[in-house]
Amino acid sequence: MDSTWSAEDYFAGDTRTDRERMLAGDWYVGGDPDNARIAAHARRELHLYETAYAMGQEDAETHLRSALPHLGPGVHVIPPVRVDYGENITIGEGTFVNFGLTALDVAQITVGARCQLGPNVQLLTPVHPLAPAPRAAGLESADPIVIEDNVWLGGGVIVCPGVRIGQGSVVGAGAVVTKDLPAYSLAVGTPARVIRSLADADFGPRH
Repeated sequence: MDSTWSAEDYFAGDTRTDRERMLAGDWYVGGDPDNARIAAHARRELHLYETAYAMGQEDAETHLRSALPHLGPGVHVIPPVRVDYGENITIGEGTFVNFGLTALDVAQITVGARCQLGPNVQLLTPVHPLAPAPRAAGLESADPIVIEDNVWLGGGVIVCPGVRIGQGSVVGAGAVVTKDLPAYSLAVGTPARVIRSLADADFGPRH
């Protein structure tokens, strides 16, 4: 590894803050004070939400919407929830999120309307360098995730940085989605692969 490589050298001449670099989708390093403040607020409010939800308190959702301010009407999120910042997450009307969502929103995460997210789903936008020296120096970046309307992610699904999942799709439990999925597709496996298309004609008796 090149021990002379440093983030300071890489950013020479770049007067932006690390938060500004992060929001632009460029390489940055952690520790920005504004990022730290926003992250601390989200952690605190989600902790309060989890406690209030468990106790059946009427104001529980107030804490959730303070941490995740871009939630549509009728969104139901069962705690616990873990995020980086919360403010970079948008969830559309009527979406249901089961236990244990992890949404690392260094870049924007957009979840459409009427989606269903199973337990322990992970939405992961961060990217780290493959080269050892800049990775050791703390550089990171992120690519946005888009989940379109009426998508069902089974339990334990992991969605990787930069992925878009088309509307009406279903991703089987435990799948790792590493690339875009077309609309109305059924995908399973690690890495996830499309095994067939879906249509309303598929609906019928359970047995």
